[in-house]
Amino acid sequence: MNDLATITTMTGRTMASREIAELTGKSHGHVLRDIKSLIEQGAVNQSNFGLVDYTDAKGEKRPEYLLDFDATMTLVTGYNANLRAKVIARWRELETGAANPAIPKDLPTALRAYADEVEKNQALMLENKTMRPKALFADAVASSKSCILVGELAKVLKQNGVDIGQNRLFAWLRENGWLIRRAGADYNMPTQKAMERGLFEIKEGVFAHADGHLSITKTPKLTGKGQVYFVNLFLKGADEPEEEEAA
Repeated sequence: MNDLATITTMTGRTMASREIAELTGKSHGHVLRDIKSLIEQGAVNQSNFGLVDYTDAKGEKRPEYLLDFDATMTLVTGYNANLRAKVIARWRELETGAANPAIPKDLPTALRAYADEVEKNQALMLENKTMRPKALFADAVASSKSCILVGELAKVLKQNGVDIGQNRLFAWLRENGWLIRRAGADYNMPTQKAMERGLFEIKEGVFAHADGHLSITKTPKLTGKGQVYFVNLFLKGADEPEEEEAA
C-alpha cells in the first residue's frame, strides 16, 4: 500500500479514493461512482475533496479523488460496519503514526475519537497562546537593565499570591544565602553567590549629613534576571519566610 500513501495537495490530511478502494475491497470505479453521487447530492462540497490524475500500470492517466476526513466519513457511512472500520483505522493510523492503532467498532465511536483529538489539539493551542505572552514577559524582564528594590520585589510576589512583605523577604534572602547576614558594613548586601549569578547589583549613592559631611550608601537591587529567578522560585514553593519583622 506504499504507493497509495496519503497525498497532501489539499490543505490538511487527505485520503485517496484508490486507497479507500483497496481498504474496502471495492473496485476503484465503484468508489469513484459513490463519491460522484455524494457530490451531486451536495453531501460533499468542494472544500472537502480534490480531483487529480494518477498514472496507472499501463502508463495511462486516470482520475482519483482526494478526500478530507469529513468527506471520507460521509462516504464510508454507506458501507457496512467492517469496511467502515478498516477505513477509519487507516485514517487514525495516518493521523497518529501508530503502527497498530485501535480499530473503532463503529462510526460514532470513530467520530467521538476524532472529536476528542480535535479538542485536545485546541486545548494545547489555547495553552500555548496563554503561556507565550508570559514567556515573552519573563524574557523581557530577564534582559531588562532596570533593577528594583527588595521591597518592590515583595510587592510583585504579593501580586502573584505570595503572602510576604519587605522585612520577611529580606529575612528570607539572608537565611537562604542571598544577602549577607553578619552584622557590619556589608549587612544586607548581596553574597558572592548572588552576584556571580547576576541576580543582584549594588547601587551606591552619597548621603549628606546635617553637619555637612558625606557618607557613601549602598543599596542591594535585583536585576531583571534576579526578578524572574525569585518570582519563579517562590511560585514553585520556596520555603516560607519567618514572621514579619517589626518595621
